[in-house]
Amino acid sequence: IRYIFTATPAKDFGGVFNTRYEQIHLVPADPPEACGELNNGVFIQDQIALVERGGCSFLSKTRVIQEHGGRAVMLADNAYDNDSFYIEMIQDSSRRTADIPALFLLGRDGYMIRRSLEQHGLPWAVISIPVNVTSIPTYEMMQPPWTFW
Repeated sequence: IRYIFTATPAKDFGGVFNTRYEQIHLVPADPPEACGELNNGVFIQDQIALVERGGCSFLSKTRVIQEHGGRAVMLADNAYDNDSFYIEMIQDSSRRTADIPALFLLGRDGYMIRRSLEQHGLPWAVISIPVNVTSIPTYEMMQPPWTFW
């Protein structure tokens, strides 16, 4: 997958992406909702987890990934046809906190990443996360073909 995906940060919880991650693993959580113990938690350590929306709060998911040693979490919408509507991830009423960054990814993007990994029999994707891509010209951004610009 050689595309640049757009993601939005959690509104009022989690850390801030202030570091570039070059060649880090994006590991799909198992189970995808990451509302409890993970079957592949050992692979999440020091990596970024791809988690699916649903089952529990965004904060709960972020804390599960943090507890498994993840550096960050990318939460994809569970509406697989969502290719334009970003959900605002907010704090739940539990008064808990999370220290790792959490980003929201469109459902179509999350679905296509998972599908591509499954089709190629890969346990994770190797990704890079820039802090900001506003300086890259639009024609060079390599957005996925299913995304309208």
